[in-house]
Amino acid sequence: MQGVFFRDSVRTKAQQRGVNGWVANRPDGGVEAVFEGEPEAVERLVDFCRRGPRGAQVESVDVHEEAPEGERAFRITPIR
Repeated sequence: MQGVFFRDSVRTKAQQRGVNGWVANRPDGGVEAVFEGEPEAVERLVDFCRRGPRGAQVESVDVHEEAPEGERAFRITPIR
């Protein structure tokens, strides 16, 4: 979902929870993100993504566990 400050909201929540990674809009209108941090903090961030900020219409969230990339901060990236 684009246009409701979704990426900025995720970045803010990630920084509040000490989660590193990135979030980006996709050309198909979806959003893609990588989260690295304490499992509970990451799960809370995923839960936020399932709801989104006010005005968001989240259709689905797919979660895949991967090896950490070694992210050192949380950033918004260009379209992936």
